[in-house]
Amino acid sequence: MTNNTTWHETSVSHEERARQKQHRPALIWYTGLSGAGKSTIANEVDRKLFELGCHTYLLDGDNLRHGLNKDLGFNDIDRVENLRRTSEVCRLLLDAGLILSTAFISPFLSDRENIRRLIGKSFIEVFVDTPLEVCIQRDPKGLYKKAQTGTISQFTGISSAYEAPQDPEIHLKPEEMDLEQLTEKVVQYVIDGGFIYGGRS
Repeated sequence: MTNNTTWHETSVSHEERARQKQHRPALIWYTGLSGAGKSTIANEVDRKLFELGCHTYLLDGDNLRHGLNKDLGFNDIDRVENLRRTSEVCRLLLDAGLILSTAFISPFLSDRENIRRLIGKSFIEVFVDTPLEVCIQRDPKGLYKKAQTGTISQFTGISSAYEAPQDPEIHLKPEEMDLEQLTEKVVQYVIDGGFIYGGRS
């Protein structure tokens, strides 16, 4: 990083943006194995919050790899950089006052803790806890099959570790609840946490 830059404060404060939007910024960070259901749940929650009048946006890991992070692979170093860039984008969007949802495997505890430290009290970790055998059976992108045959290396859950959250704000078990119940659990956490002024329901 160059030494010839200065951080410039904006004339519109965080509090002013929150009052205008009638909610505090939040980062709902979904983590779990490939095929766990992260993107599906994140999209449903984003839709529900939008319908409640919230200013929202969803950042999907695959989508970012089509643009901002298209130069990164899936080795451990690139995974760390992928999340570092993403967390900086999140910080800017939170500064704009949005309620963000993200869907990333984000397999390593240390990376997620770094994001938590960067984001602070706006960080909501959601563990989408779908068993590996179920994810393999689903295999919506055919990635587990490729990983098992060696076509893909360093694949989370097969040839690379997934470190499950130790104390997430929200623990979802898709095998025990339907999509509507999973969605409601996340939305209710946001409401009960006081992120939405007036507790819209």
